[in-house]
Amino acid sequence: MLRYLTAGESHGPALVVIVEGVPAGLPILLEDVAGELARRRLGFGRGPRMRFEQDEIEFVGGVRHGRTLGSPISVIIRNTEWPKWVDEMSPAPGATEKPLHRPRPGHADLVGMQKYGFDDARDILERASARETAARVAAGAIAKRLLSHVGVDVISHVLALGSARATTDLRPKPSDLETVDASPVRCFDPESEAAMIAAVEAAAKAGDSLGGVLEVLGYGVPTGLGSHVHWDRRIDGLIAQALMSIQAMKGVEIGDGFDVARRPGSEAHDEIFWDDDTSAYLRGSTRAGGTEGGMTTGDLLVARAAMKPLATLNRPVLQTVDMETKEQTVSFKERTDVTAVPAAGVVAETMVALVLADEALRKFGGDSLTEFVRNHDAYVASLG
Repeated sequence: MLRYLTAGESHGPALVVIVEGVPAGLPILLEDVAGELARRRLGFGRGPRMRFEQDEIEFVGGVRHGRTLGSPISVIIRNTEWPKWVDEMSPAPGATEKPLHRPRPGHADLVGMQKYGFDDARDILERASARETAARVAAGAIAKRLLSHVGVDVISHVLALGSARATTDLRPKPSDLETVDASPVRCFDPESEAAMIAAVEAAAKAGDSLGGVLEVLGYGVPTGLGSHVHWDRRIDGLIAQALMSIQAMKGVEIGDGFDVARRPGSEAHDEIFWDDDTSAYLRGSTRAGGTEGGMTTGDLLVARAAMKPLATLNRPVLQTVDMETKEQTVSFKERTDVTAVPAAGVVAETMVALVLADEALRKFGGDSLTEFVRNHDAYVASLG
């Protein structure tokens, strides 16, 4: 099974991720990881940090001559801005000259300071920062490479930014991913793209921020990942938890999700058909998002996540309390974006890919890529 662990702070020297359970023999290059990390920096409305901070990456274990060894893979993502933060973030004994006593509403600041007994918000915000998702994306790049060998593709697109929403139900296919990424807001609906850009521009002018909704699509997902037998093995629950773990996510739905609750049962389920041409069972819709009973059905996997507007604003107006003086004040400003929804879609792909790769390894096993693929192919053939 696939396990991963990230470490590092936003302005520390580096982020590190260790990925365990990847079969031996998987072709993987630094360029594969770098490409996914570059996609994470995409999106209209991002702050200047995305322009001047680059991701310098290195494999420090688990990969030799362009292929995995079956041992834990370690990836380091160095922070090119570290020289500016050496004193502030030094691990050596010392004290900061600029402690942050005004916790920001909507962040981990206040609760984290209370929980861990800190009097400086930076002790919390550095790890709570969404910068940590760069390490997850690195792990997800490896998961995507593994899934590609059994015909699975995971992509995403933006459905809404603020009040601007896609006006069509068109969903991109894997071959459309370059088109999605070429959109400043990663929207597959060109007619809605302009409205989303205008919404971001208006929020930027007001010093405000925007949230939105993204959709993750899994193509080629085999039947039977997950299980109905235990609550923590249900694939829809695993996907929901993975998406909700992304910073600033406040809602997740699988398939038509909340809309299904407003429909009668006759219009809420995916009817089953037999296709003589492919000798396979088919669903007539994606209302359940490609899952039934905690397992994947083999149809298109659909999951959506709602991201709240970022809580650090370019025009600080949110009220807070100075924890040292207890005086009412406004929260401090750390560097921020107007919106990060387009980039969050890339992170969401990562989280879904990691769940699917973990469950695929649980289902098919194999110490080598050859064995993993052989087991998958034999299982798929048996379904016919």
